[in-house]
Amino acid sequence: MKLKVCGMKYEENILELAKLQPDYMGFIFYKKSGRFVSEKIPEIDSTIKKVGVFVDADFNFIQQKVKDYDLQTIQLHGNESVDFCRNLKKSFKNKTPEIIKAFAIKDEFNFSLLEEYLDIVDYFLFDTKGKQPGGNGYTFDWQVLKEYPFQKPFMLSGGIGLNEIEKIKAFQQLNLPLYGIDVNSKFEIEPGRKNIENLKKFKTQLL
Repeated sequence: MKLKVCGMKYEENILELAKLQPDYMGFIFYKKSGRFVSEKIPEIDSTIKKVGVFVDADFNFIQQKVKDYDLQTIQLHGNESVDFCRNLKKSFKNKTPEIIKAFAIKDEFNFSLLEEYLDIVDYFLFDTKGKQPGGNGYTFDWQVLKEYPFQKPFMLSGGIGLNEIEKIKAFQQLNLPLYGIDVNSKFEIEPGRKNIENLKKFKTQLL
């Protein structure tokens, strides 16, 4: 199972986290977020995939950020259409980034909405429906995912912290195609700055 740490912002904190070797490190390119990346991202180990998180962003804006920051993965966290995702994927001539499409869940979800995306995106990400597109700090009812009907791998997100470790282990017993865990706000000292010691505990106990 993969670990994605999202909402990284500060250079020294990014370099500290890189020593933990998470599988993915997320950078938010959404100006309304307190975790918006406004600085240069330092060089990190190439085994860690850099994820650009976008919310209903302009096509050219996404392409430029992929180029500027050498992003290996694009996370679309808004209401991006199937056509938008398809055209974005086609637009990369050589090295096509992975595409993660996020969907918000509270107490129920219509999984048929995902069907059109199956052949286009690499992974789905299920997050908590809240006031913000992400980083709301609380979990949704994971039991909703018992009805997930596809083999497409997905990431689990939304308010996941140290207290959710046993819950994640129990969830793994459902034998769903859980690809990774995405953490953010529960490990923050302040928006964009993570508690590395707590992340170390989380990684050790979970993985």
